[in-house]
Amino acid sequence: MKLIKSLLLGSAAGLTAVAGAQAADLPVKKAAPIEYVRVCGAYGAGFFYIPGTDTCLRVSGRARFETGYINSNSRNVPGGGDLSGFTGLMRLNVDARTQTGYGTLRAFLRLDAASRTGNTKISSGTIVRGAQAFSGTGQDTLGRVENFINVDKAFVQFAGLTAGRASSFFDFYAHDYEIIGTSLGSDLASTNLLAYTKTFEGGFSATLSMEDPTFRKNPLYSDAVTAAGAGAGVAGTNNVFTTAPTPIILSQNANGNATSVAFVDAVQRSRMPDFVGSLRYDAPWGSAQLSGAVKDVNTGGFIAGSAITGPPGAPIALAPNAAAALLAARGVSSGAQTEYGWAIQGGLKFNMPFIAPGDGLYLQGAYGEGASFYTGINRFTAGYLSNAAVFAGNPFNQYLSDAIVNPLTGKIELSQSFTVVASYLHYWSPEWRSAFYGSYGQMNFSERARAAVGLANFEVGAGTAVAPPSPTTNGVGYVLSPSLRDTAQIVTGASLIWSPVKDLDIGVEGQYIRTSLANGRTTNADKTTTLAGLPLYPKSSEDTYQARFRVQRDF
Repeated sequence: MKLIKSLLLGSAAGLTAVAGAQAADLPVKKAAPIEYVRVCGAYGAGFFYIPGTDTCLRVSGRARFETGYINSNSRNVPGGGDLSGFTGLMRLNVDARTQTGYGTLRAFLRLDAASRTGNTKISSGTIVRGAQAFSGTGQDTLGRVENFINVDKAFVQFAGLTAGRASSFFDFYAHDYEIIGTSLGSDLASTNLLAYTKTFEGGFSATLSMEDPTFRKNPLYSDAVTAAGAGAGVAGTNNVFTTAPTPIILSQNANGNATSVAFVDAVQRSRMPDFVGSLRYDAPWGSAQLSGAVKDVNTGGFIAGSAITGPPGAPIALAPNAAAALLAARGVSSGAQTEYGWAIQGGLKFNMPFIAPGDGLYLQGAYGEGASFYTGINRFTAGYLSNAAVFAGNPFNQYLSDAIVNPLTGKIELSQSFTVVASYLHYWSPEWRSAFYGSYGQMNFSERARAAVGLANFEVGAGTAVAPPSPTTNGVGYVLSPSLRDTAQIVTGASLIWSPVKDLDIGVEGQYIRTSLANGRTTNADKTTTLAGLPLYPKSSEDTYQARFRVQRDF
């Protein structure tokens, strides 16, 4: 037994020795070294190298709470009555940069998302119409609850090129100092563009940008009425149709009454990009910029089957070639037309550390024809609408169309608008600051085209040629109509913001807004009392105010 045990133990020891010798001949596999995240100091604080690459990355964001109040004249107005509103917003930024032989290659992403409720200056109809939000559909949430999501930025920059979704290069001040951000002036933070910027010595730069036209189109005044084959509508209202039929009077009798009418499609299509150019100068004292833009304003052709002729009450379809011939006699080759709107803007920014560190003053002015989004005249009232209420229960709507199709000539006539704004930021101390700003703008329409629209409204009723008692426009009713009236607007405000720690803002801002007719008076839509068919309370101006409170953390 002892012999057997000794043999077994000896064999095991031998095998162990052989296995150990073989194991010693095998290579030892070492653990991969850990690559720690390294700080990238080339582009400022917060950047780090993506492990295994030479790309620097910064991730940042924002959280915001906001509540606001705006006065409303009437609870009885359909859709009206909201006084307060709330917003909860999140923002995520990703900034990636790589140094190359051509300079810095950069990609920047920004996603904004929010839940917004309440009055229409917080839960914005403009944002819904611009496809950046969707609205609630319940009885108490329709138009009052809005989930907002927007790819605010997604662009590449390389060797002077900027391509993607970015802020328009036309803009300058763009509400830098404001909480509410509705003083008059251009501010298109998100559009699709392709631009090239050339930087010169001494602080000068020049940019040429091709920009998406869709986000700068405010509708033409569509005088839509019920017409054969044209679809239903109501004269002078905002229409959301595949086509927006607007009438052209093709012929009149000796008394000036319409005898044949056709309808053209006033919906603008994307036919060419907007072209924007800017010259900029940056220096220790501040900045200066001169911007210009050119855009197309277009209509479609005749709507099939909409041309009519004949005596009152007995309309007869007019052949398309006959309609075209009648229009060609006035020098208009077809219903489809394109005019070119344009805008120009100049701005100055002054750094004013001699008053207090961080102080600054912006001055800016813009003028345009057929370009209300570029001048920013619609910034407070509304965008993507022919006309809009300044507030719920307001006495009259402000008209904001880029152009009118003159129903007598058949030609597009552009509106004119201008805005000016001044904004001053003052630091009372490192923790407390205030902004004070004021803006003024005017919106003007062709008086000739407005008179023609009044005549067309009177003569073209339910899609038929109608003989009125006289060829004149609609008397007192036309004089008191707010349609296509020239208006002026003032938007001014002030804020107080406390920043107890870095990147935390707690602030409040108040605004006063006054909208007025350039001349004359209009029917007060908030008052229904009349005497012998005439309004007892005509108006020439309207006033409102709003305030907002905000808590915001950036990181």
